[in-house]
Amino acid sequence: MSGRKNAGRTSPWLLILISAGCFFATYNFLTMHGRGRDGPRKLLDGGGSYGSRSGSDPAKRFHVALTATDALYSQWQSRIMHYWYKEMRDRPGSDMGGFTRILHSGKPDGLMDEIPTMVVDPLPEGKDKGYIVLNRPWAFVQWLQRAKIDEDYILMAEPDHVFVKPLPNLAHGDEPAAFPFFYINPTVNEKILRKFFPEEKGPVSKIDPIGNSPVIIKKAQLEKIAPTWMNVSLKMKEDQDTDKAFGWVLEMYAYAVASALHGVHHSLRKDFMIQPPWDLKTDNTFIIHYTYGCDYTNEGQLTYGKIGEWRFDKRSYLESPPPRNLSLPPPGVPESVVTLVKMVNEATANIPGWEDER
Repeated sequence: MSGRKNAGRTSPWLLILISAGCFFATYNFLTMHGRGRDGPRKLLDGGGSYGSRSGSDPAKRFHVALTATDALYSQWQSRIMHYWYKEMRDRPGSDMGGFTRILHSGKPDGLMDEIPTMVVDPLPEGKDKGYIVLNRPWAFVQWLQRAKIDEDYILMAEPDHVFVKPLPNLAHGDEPAAFPFFYINPTVNEKILRKFFPEEKGPVSKIDPIGNSPVIIKKAQLEKIAPTWMNVSLKMKEDQDTDKAFGWVLEMYAYAVASALHGVHHSLRKDFMIQPPWDLKTDNTFIIHYTYGCDYTNEGQLTYGKIGEWRFDKRSYLESPPPRNLSLPPPGVPESVVTLVKMVNEATANIPGWEDER
């Protein structure tokens, strides 16, 4: 089935249920709350597959899925991410399977022939209250319902992830693997979280200090968690105190809560990814997450919070992609930042039509 066929709108009845906050979930949240370098690729069902794999246990393979919009800012990051997926997928040590960009803009964009994509609907207008990430759990709900996913596991990833080495399946059976975020602290936020994780479910320490990405999880587990994740996200956004307290990490807390509601505990893997400029080396990680700006003097001194004489910040490219052959950092800048820029440069040099409008 092509991505253009997948672009059809979902059932109006389902959207009505979501708008009303009553979407049926495995865990009935509302009731609980009341209690207290290749050429064009052909799009495949739910994702891409680039031929048979060898040397990887089929039972351990995971499908790589990222949510994205049709904004140019999201597109160029998705293209780099997909490039490095293709580079790493068939190398020794990889358990990477197919790939899907879950496009929650509701219509096809110019990357349909380049990146395996499924088009899904955004939330009803105004439901995300300007917080675009709120569409992520709803996008996963739709994808899991409609896609043909061959792998038993799923990696939830993001456009600003770069694979620096082949990624094995870090999950252990029913125990998913996740990256622990220092700013996700359920114990500190117990009073707020009790609105969504009642006392009868146990201590808030059962809520892992994670977001939904990166996470490697069994498909069957995510099929149960995703609707709850969506409901919790919507209810958190509607609660003014929770929205104010959690801000841009609200949806991350929602995934952590939803997982705990289903009794799912994640193995915490600090080696899953690094985040320059704070993490300095790439020798013990699988993914670079370039969410933070990297600003330095010409002497290689970090000037975080102040625009540096040399800088790489994805937000500098909101309306146009970064040009090919970005200047490398000055001497003294950490290896992680140097590697990131080199990998961006390699990708942009080899992606056809890099600076073309999409």
